[in-house]
Amino acid sequence: MATHTLLTARWVIGHEQGTHVIHEHAELVFQGSTIVFVGQGYDGPVDQRHDFGEAIISPGFIDLDALSDLDTTILAYDNSPPARKGRVWPRSYVEQGPFEMYSREELAFQKHFAFSQLIRNGITTAMPIASLFYREWGETVEEFECAASSAEQLGLRVYLGPACRTGNQVVEDDGRIVAEFDEARGLAELDAAIEFARRLEARQSPLLRAMLAPDRIETCTQAFLKRTAEASRALDIPVRLHCCQSETELALVQQQHQCTPIEWLHGMGFLTERCLLPHGVYMSDSDRALVANAGATVVHCPLVSARHGSFLNSFSRFRSEGVNMAMGTDTWPPDMIQNLQLGVIMNRREAGGVASCRSEDLFDAATIGGARALNRDDLGKLAEGALADVIVIRLDRTLQTPDPVQSLMTGCHGRDVRDVFIHGRHVMADGELHGVDHDADWVKAQQQFDKVTGLYPKRTLGHPPVDEIFSSSYPRRTGHE
Repeated sequence: MATHTLLTARWVIGHEQGTHVIHEHAELVFQGSTIVFVGQGYDGPVDQRHDFGEAIISPGFIDLDALSDLDTTILAYDNSPPARKGRVWPRSYVEQGPFEMYSREELAFQKHFAFSQLIRNGITTAMPIASLFYREWGETVEEFECAASSAEQLGLRVYLGPACRTGNQVVEDDGRIVAEFDEARGLAELDAAIEFARRLEARQSPLLRAMLAPDRIETCTQAFLKRTAEASRALDIPVRLHCCQSETELALVQQQHQCTPIEWLHGMGFLTERCLLPHGVYMSDSDRALVANAGATVVHCPLVSARHGSFLNSFSRFRSEGVNMAMGTDTWPPDMIQNLQLGVIMNRREAGGVASCRSEDLFDAATIGGARALNRDDLGKLAEGALADVIVIRLDRTLQTPDPVQSLMTGCHGRDVRDVFIHGRHVMADGELHGVDHDADWVKAQQQFDKVTGLYPKRTLGHPPVDEIFSSSYPRRTGHE
């Protein structure tokens, strides 16, 4: 018989009749991988017990745009415009022939490293996202076989599928950004991704599920997206497409199709309840209505958007108009708590004050909103019958308000996640992941990041040296002058 594990803490965020509820000085019990009790006064069998004291026992976060590489967007934080700082391939690089800037072994390590960081930040279900800027074209099935192995080893619940595309943005020598396409190559990679999805779904793993991942809407042709949507329906798996995230994207889609990105997707029948759309920053009123009517989900990624001066206008507006809202991290650090905090703050700036958005609105998006997007009634909540995806967030290093979710929003960060249980498995205990050499992984990750930073001149307009691409905050003295 499966082991009964009991967790106690000052606060337990349970779930009743469609909403989270707060239990004070309470218990949560799961048997094997399934929750059997949430509340006070449990009197059943107990095989293992963990007392966490001043902490929150919370449903694990669901990250539908989960960082799964070494994030190069942080290199653009003070360095713009993107087309002149290595964020768009120059014509000379395309003519030379794009190449993989990481080896197979390095790509496999990056998934392992990123997945461990997701767990450390309380993310129990992840839909990985990685940049294609430093890739030859798209992601490969081979690297996602490695990603599946890493996820199973670490115990992370993941939805996997290699990102593929039929085109790319290219910056001409005069600074114009155009889209170029190789539809045959993209369709071949899509066929491989669909076959990978079939095999993954056939495994019936409790942790591994399939998804389809067309990269960005402006890099996709209509035939490619239609085939993607057909496969999503046939396999009943989610499809994620980055959409409405930049003015450049809007201009390219308008130029190519004489409509908005959402209107184009609607016209080809792409929008369904399986459809996940990060970032949604540039959606009109009519666009939001189309998304809501289709039952599609907008994946809100506050931190990465705000870092580059854009923001959803607004989370509360989308929500009130019936759009299902979920959350993504999509940048370093993959700190969901930081994203929730920024989401509340920026919504209040965009929508008019404290009354426009409350802490629980964003918390819902990171839990039950993500579960709804995945059509998973067994995730995103701590309730009898749900899967035991549980995180413990310490509160003994912050000033506590009378409400634990508000304390989370005002005084915590990802590093306050101390324990993580996924599918009933204790994957992180007191900040340590079993079998992971945290210090060694950090050294290797930095070495790889330094390597790709050094390769930036090869894919930057005009091929300037690294110190011209990336500015210095203050005058630098190396000691060798």
